[in-house]
Amino acid sequence: MTDGPDTVPGASSRFAAVLSRPGRRTDVPPGIDPDEFRLALLEDTYEVVAGLELVTSALVLDPPDQPDAEAVTWPGTPIVREATLAGAFAALHARGATAAALVAPDAPDLPPLLIGKLFRALGSAPSAACRADGAAGPDGLVALAARLPLPDWLSAALSDVDLDTPDALDRLRAAAPRPGLVPQGPAWHRLRTADDLRLLDPGLEGWENTRALLEGHPLTR
Repeated sequence: MTDGPDTVPGASSRFAAVLSRPGRRTDVPPGIDPDEFRLALLEDTYEVVAGLELVTSALVLDPPDQPDAEAVTWPGTPIVREATLAGAFAALHARGATAAALVAPDAPDLPPLLIGKLFRALGSAPSAACRADGAAGPDGLVALAARLPLPDWLSAALSDVDLDTPDALDRLRAAAPRPGLVPQGPAWHRLRTADDLRLLDPGLEGWENTRALLEGHPLTR
């Protein structure tokens, strides 16, 4: 199901949308409620994209009914209800987006600059990706950006690839008709295992909700 093709008054033609998929497994530190942890990560990640200049922030829901996820967004935030990345890109295009980035919900300390680099890469390529680099090594994507509408080859490739697909970048590049169509931005980490918590930098600004929830739970470093 896709929201209607209405646009947000005064919205930018560039969108950055956080994906909310609560069924995906994430290790939770002992003593912390799993739903509170999921929502803290989601809210902090959403605050990253909502703070971007000249970019409209959005939320993609799968499954479509997530009132707790909607509650973390700012008033007027576009809500897209789609189960695939291709569907989410299409829904954002229907809302007026000419370029969009889809961002994983568990990157609360993601530097906004990395999303900006993906948008800049779209000046010379139809898509760009930021690989997830967790404690155990590369695994999936933190974000995927694309010019809209999607080229046919990318739309087809995204039918069975999402941000959690371990070799997502390799598969998207293999689907491209020629090299250079999916450049890679700087890698960043996602918080999907207990070991990933050690990648958080207490000295880095941001991720306030996650920081507050982890208070009293020392990070493994």
